[in-house]
Formats: sequence, C-alpha cells, structure tokens
Amino acid sequence: MTTALIILGVLAALVVIAGLWVAGLYNKLVELRNRFKNAFSQIDVQLKRRYDLIPNLVEVAKGYMKHESTTLEAVIKARNIAAAAAQAVASNPADANAMKGLMSAEAGLGGALSRLMVVSEQYPDLKANTNMLQLTEELTSTENKISFARQAYNDSVMVYNTTRETFPTVIFAGMFSFLPAELFKIDDPTERNAPKVSFN
Repeated sequence: MTTALIILGVLAALVVIAGLWVAGLYNKLVELRNRFKNAFSQIDVQLKRRYDLIPNLVEVAKGYMKHESTTLEAVIKARNIAAAAAQAVASNPADANAMKGLMSAEAGLGGALSRLMVVSEQYPDLKANTNMLQLTEELTSTENKISFARQAYNDSVMVYNTTRETFPTVIFAGMFSFLPAELFKIDDPTERNAPKVSFN
C-alpha cells in the first residue's frame, strides 16, 4: 500500500511539474507577444505624427503649387490609406495580413511624398518658405524615429517568432494559437529609401 502511495505521489508531482512547465512556456509566449505589440505601438505613435504633419505640408505647398493639384491630392489620398491601414494594425499587430496592408500603404505614401518633393523643387518660393522648411525638418525627424521604432519592433518580432518556433515551445504555440508575427519590412529595394524632404 505504501509503495502505491509513493508511486501515486511521484506521478502527481510529475503532472504538477509538467503543468507548471507548460504554464511557463505559455506565459513566456504571452510576454513576448505583448512586447512586440508594445513595440508596434511605438511605430504607431510616430506614424500618427507623420500623418498629422502631411496635411500641413500639403496646405503650405498648395499656396505655391496651384497647378499641381493632382500631386497634392495623391499625397492626401495615400496618407488616408496609410492611416487606415495603421489603425487596422494597431488594433491587432499580430495580424499578418493587416501588417502586409500597412507595408503596402506605407510604400504608396512614401512614393507620393517623394513625387511631392520632386515637384516642389520647381518652386523656389516654396523651398524658401519658413513653414515648409520647418515641416520638412519635422517630417525628416519623424522618418528617423519611425526607422528606429521599426527596428525595435522587428527585433521584438524576431525574438517572439524564434521562441515560438523552437522545440518544445512550437508544440504548445500551435495548441494555444500563438501565430507567427509579421516583420515590418519593405520588399521593393527602390522603396527602402525614406522620402527626401530636404529643400537645400
């Protein structure tokens, strides 16, 4: 009888240890998922700042670029699409499709801003405008902050994805619906450059 109780006690202890081990793996995945979601929120702050700067930039340019309404409208349209995509990702940074939509929208916005800057080079008075200079300086600063926030996000995603893909965590990650996270990257090499916003 005593041997049976000892065996039963050992089995119960093993079950408890295994349960605590699985709980530890689960908690680690939750922690890492929350880290990359927080890292995306830092990107989101900077994207919102940029989205707020763009209408001001367009308003200043509008006074000088009366014949360039198509370019100005394209920037605003791209900004609105990117803002909507960022909002979709902000609600769930783990949604790979939403992240891909944001990357595409950001590439479109970068292209529209680049076209605006190229066209604005043809307007010397606009290039010399104090408001335009200040806005472009703020936009450049924001682009740099977005780059740093994107790097921190991608680092967090890499740690999360690596952890969820290693054995034995991979077994439990699937069971608990911890899906892979999407890196925030730009696939087209021509889109890797931030929009040039200098009027020098």
